Amino acid sequence: MTSTRYDIAIIIINYNSSEYTINCIESVLNNTSTQLSYQIVVVDNASEKEDFETLKSSVYLLNSDKINIHRSRINTGFGGGNMFGVQFANADYYLFLNNDTLLTSNCISECYAFLKNTPDAAVCGPQINNEKNEKQISFDHFTSFWREVLGKQFVEMVFSKPNRRKVYSEPISVDYVNGSFMLFKADDFNLVGGFDTNLFLYFEESDICYRLKQNGKKTYFIPNASYIHYQGKSIDKTGIPIATKIELKTSMFYVIRKNYGYLHYQMLRCFFVVRYGLTSIIKPKYFKLFTRILIGLPLGKSIKHNQIIQ
Repeated sequence: MTSTRYDIAIIIINYNSSEYTINCIESVLNNTSTQLSYQIVVVDNASEKEDFETLKSSVYLLNSDKINIHRSRINTGFGGGNMFGVQFANADYYLFLNNDTLLTSNCISECYAFLKNTPDAAVCGPQINNEKNEKQISFDHFTSFWREVLGKQFVEMVFSKPNRRKVYSEPISVDYVNGSFMLFKADDFNLVGGFDTNLFLYFEESDICYRLKQNGKKTYFIPNASYIHYQGKSIDKTGIPIATKIELKTSMFYVIRKNYGYLHYQMLRCFFVVRYGLTSIIKPKYFKLFTRILIGLPLGKSIKHNQIIQ
């Protein structure tokens, strides 16, 4: 760990996408106030050798002493990769920033100022814009039986949750913000143990914000700060590989059982057994997902356990 204490440690994961990572780093360097002291911790999550070498040479050309690269020999996923990066951070705040993002303004400083002046806030995130600078949904509600069965609009109406599609002008308290830009107070992040590394992909941000809430800390959406996120092109959900759907459901069921208990988990599992049992009759490709739900979507079958040490 570096001996210099910074205001913010910006942690960025690279996985076979060095071009995005370099563009992201450049946008941070070009748009972040010089009044803010920060380090950039780049975690290479076991990329192919060629991509890692491209990343190293490109970072060298940036000629910035703010950047350090650390390579993991195994792909530990979103949570694990970020927790690996935390080990090299020495700052009062942690910013977990996806490599497929671009900063077009000084949004880091805006979010930093908000957290410093809001005692009950542990984490915040700004407005997401797509490549066309159109506003995107930037926060969500905790996963639960009600959300998954009856939908997010039902949750908003019955449980008085903020409308995800509304345009806001002032910061608001939400369940959780998008994982592509999450700025935490380091003390709060550390207190709850950071991201749950049992999760390989999906629901990491929901889980940690839930645990912070249990500790009396809030998550805020900051609408007046914004950044660009190159989210997946408009792909119909049916185009998502079944393996990805299984991983998503595996993470979801793990988080629900962990945070809400066995009964909540079993209620939702029974609903999905019926739903995907019927779906797989019409669409046989869903049979693999159905059988995985039938046995309880065990975390031991996550693709995390298919990783090979480099």
